[in-house]
Formats: sequence, C-alpha cells, structure tokens
Amino acid sequence: MKVGIIMGSKSDLETMKKASSVLDEFKIPYEMIIASAHRTPEAVKSFVERLEEEGAIAFIAGAGAAAHLPGVVASFTTLPVIGIPLNATALKGIDSLLAIVQMPSGMPVATMAVDGAKNAALFVVQIGAAFNKNIKAQYKAYRQDMADKVLADNDALQASLQGE
Repeated sequence: MKVGIIMGSKSDLETMKKASSVLDEFKIPYEMIIASAHRTPEAVKSFVERLEEEGAIAFIAGAGAAAHLPGVVASFTTLPVIGIPLNATALKGIDSLLAIVQMPSGMPVATMAVDGAKNAALFVVQIGAAFNKNIKAQYKAYRQDMADKVLADNDALQASLQGE
C-alpha cells in the first residue's frame, strides 16, 4: 500500500508536509514529488502510472491558482484522487477550491478545504482502513484520542468555572 503526494510548486511544500506527517503517523508509505500539470505533464503522468503499478491506493494532489493538477492526476488513474486547494493567490485559495470541486462529470476528485492537507491524508487513512484492520484500529484510536482531548478540555473548563 502506497500513497502518491504531488504538488505543482516548491512553495506548496509546507502545506503538503501536513499530509505526509499524518501518513508517517499511521506508517503508510508515500512518495512525494513536485510536478506541474502545465509545465511537466509527462512527469505527472509517469509518477501516477508508476505508483499505480507499485500498488498505490490513492493520490493527494495540492494545487493553487488554476488548480488543474488534481484533475490531471485523475485523468491518468482510476484510483481515488484527493485535491487540496492551496492558498496561492490574492483570492486566498477560493479560485483553487472552485477549480477542483468543479470537476467534469465522470472524473471525480475528492476536494478538501483550502490548505486541508491534514484532512486529505486522514481521508486516505479512511480508504486504507476499509481493507486493512490495523489501519482501521489505529484510526479508531486516533479518533477516540481526539474525543478524549475535547472531553478533558471541557472538564478543565468546568472546573475553572466552578472555581470562579
């Protein structure tokens, strides 16, 4: 099982590292590259085809501005593609969000929030959990830990309110 992470520019790296951090946490192997839908389409195609042959389960593609990269990735694979609209222009990522979410019929790309790389990786974790019991157990524990933290924060709030 492997995941492909692709971004169109070096300036996207800090946001995309949020996806790789989650995959590291769940011990899901990935490969990350910089390749442009417009400037290096053959590199995009080669990456997607190679990872699909190597057993990839999904691709995470981050793109700003015109945000064609997730759709181009989807054109080269039948595997799930998760698009991350990136805040790369004066429009604060709204242009990217609209470009990715408006994929043509028959070419779906799951779309996360602007700069939502963490959720993109968690979506991949959910895909992996559908057929891997270990990942499913890890993800359940991850979600329980989040819930426990919220409950602990509320307990602390309630204690502080009673002390006032």
